[in-house]
Amino acid sequence: MLITSLDNDKIKECVKLKEKKYRDNYNKFLVEGDHLVIEAYRSGLLDEILLEEDSISVLDIPITYVTKEIIEKLSTLECPSHIIGICHKKEENPNYGNKILLLDRVQDPGNLGTILRSSKAFGVDTVVLGDETVDLYNPKVIRSTQGNQFHLNVVSANLKEVIAKLKELEIPIYGTRVEYGEDIRKLSSRDKEKYALIMGNEGRGVNPEILELCDKFIYIELDNEVESLNVAIATSILLYELSRRD
Repeated sequence: MLITSLDNDKIKECVKLKEKKYRDNYNKFLVEGDHLVIEAYRSGLLDEILLEEDSISVLDIPITYVTKEIIEKLSTLECPSHIIGICHKKEENPNYGNKILLLDRVQDPGNLGTILRSSKAFGVDTVVLGDETVDLYNPKVIRSTQGNQFHLNVVSANLKEVIAKLKELEIPIYGTRVEYGEDIRKLSSRDKEKYALIMGNEGRGVNPEILELCDKFIYIELDNEVESLNVAIATSILLYELSRRD
């Protein structure tokens, strides 16, 4: 099947998926490029491929051929790929596991993408996106993760409610603060067995009301001339240290 018109109903629906409200309404999202399409396929989220005419795909998935003009309309890239995948959102797992990352109002898509990639690399079981955090299915987030988000349990929830449940499960809540804090490198192996680490907004940090709910504060030892780190870098370092076994 070849679609040539931008007024086609399928294409108009796909164009809407570039906006969060429609991704939420349809419970679908788009991925662009061979690598992300393959990662979505591997994770069982890929429903259909839109393929530029005269291109080839070996994936066992329904294919609709479209014109270059349609690909360009759907793409969010400066140099569009020849392939776009239509995917359904991953079902959230209510079992968070023992290693949890809580994100409070992280708003930069690149930062969230890097954080999710590091979360997968360093053994996080669940990432919880708090209120006002950038959409998980934002195209820039997806590109930044390089598909790693498809293999993580990521949920959206109110952080205060989540923390209350985690405390019932006796999972310690860690926040970042130098005052009364402990150097992340000095945590014991027991401290690393289960935890919920809270990281906050790029400019404002963690909401003070949420920070008050922490059981322990940790910090990264920095050069005296460096005031702070980007949230994605700081999160990656902390997760790496929490994954280490001395």
